[in-house]
Amino acid sequence: MDRKTSSDPLRRRLRRLSRGEQSEEARAFIRRFHRENELSDVLRRRRESQALRELRRFGWYEHTPEEIAFGARMAWRHSSRCIGRLHWRSLDVVDCRNVVEPDEIASSVFDHLAAAFNGGEIRSVITIFAPVKNDVLPAYIESRQAIQYAGWSSPGLRTIGDPLNIEVTRIVERLGWKSVGDDPQFEVLPLLIRDRNQRRSIHSIPRRVLHEVPITHPRHSMVGELGLRWYAVPCVSGMILTIGGVDYPCAPFNGHYMGTEIASRNLADERRYNFLGAVARGIGLDFEDEIPLWKDHALLALNEAVLHSFQRAGVKIADHHTESDRYMDFVERERADGRQPAADWAWITPPQAAPACPVFHMKMSDQHPVPNFYRDRGSDGAMLRPEYADVDRWRYADRWDRFRFRFRRWRHRRDGFRR
Repeated sequence: MDRKTSSDPLRRRLRRLSRGEQSEEARAFIRRFHRENELSDVLRRRRESQALRELRRFGWYEHTPEEIAFGARMAWRHSSRCIGRLHWRSLDVVDCRNVVEPDEIASSVFDHLAAAFNGGEIRSVITIFAPVKNDVLPAYIESRQAIQYAGWSSPGLRTIGDPLNIEVTRIVERLGWKSVGDDPQFEVLPLLIRDRNQRRSIHSIPRRVLHEVPITHPRHSMVGELGLRWYAVPCVSGMILTIGGVDYPCAPFNGHYMGTEIASRNLADERRYNFLGAVARGIGLDFEDEIPLWKDHALLALNEAVLHSFQRAGVKIADHHTESDRYMDFVERERADGRQPAADWAWITPPQAAPACPVFHMKMSDQHPVPNFYRDRGSDGAMLRPEYADVDRWRYADRWDRFRFRFRRWRHRRDGFRR
């Protein structure tokens, strides 16, 4: 198959940058790298000239190990949907750009999961594989997360497992995977990888790197009888990392869980596992009494159960009040450094007890700065751009930037309709 055809799933997701836009992002990144690391202007001008020369000649340029580590940490710092960015400088960066074969990629991801678990004291880790080199696409992971649960549905029957993963379950089954677990509600899917020639392969998650926590409640034993559980390391593998005009479509990364992510979203959401009614019955709520706030009682109990279970298992997790306070510290530090953090209010504000968290009352804006992570150019990728708010520039530069980026978004939408 010709990798240059528009049928490539990855190519349809990648941002379409003109050579001028790519050069601008490269120049802005290199200048920021040297400024924040207090390197000399002589080194900055030399590196900038080299990168732009490679861009003109090859359509891409190679980041140094120091640049790629700094760029990955900046991408985390700029992630507007992440509340846990206080310790962005501590991100462990694993450079695997020379690893290109699916089996080797899978092995590196399993090593990542083992290192990230860290005996339960979850470490934030990112493993970066080969970038897009002009028109040449690298192998990448199609799985949304490295560890995720299967989902099945059939006409007239209820969904078994995670509804979010019904389609990927069908794909891996067509590739030969078969469910072998004794609990189909929480059946771990294999890692799905597409190689440079568009061939898919599946790779089973080894037991040595799979750490799951059974969910029990400290006061309501019936909650434990529901058989709920969740995995310890949330490793996101389906997003594209972009640094200085170069895209890395295979860059799995993880932090640690916040309790509401598992309880209020994954397990309680009607479009996910939808266990809220079962939990309500487990804690003794009588629906016949038509308690108007039964969902609130059940959500609180489920959040208590998740936090209690992870803490009892010795696995790092945070509650939403603590993470909200940490986010406020992150904002203060960023503002002290002359930066305004990018933030998406709907994602930063916890889904549980939101008004009791300080982030609920904050005014937030998302400048979509790069480096960053994105899913596809049709949504978040189209909005990304260099951020100059903390840089001394020509007085009318901001107006010119707004005009340019509006024109760019219009042009990208027009090109998308034509295709």
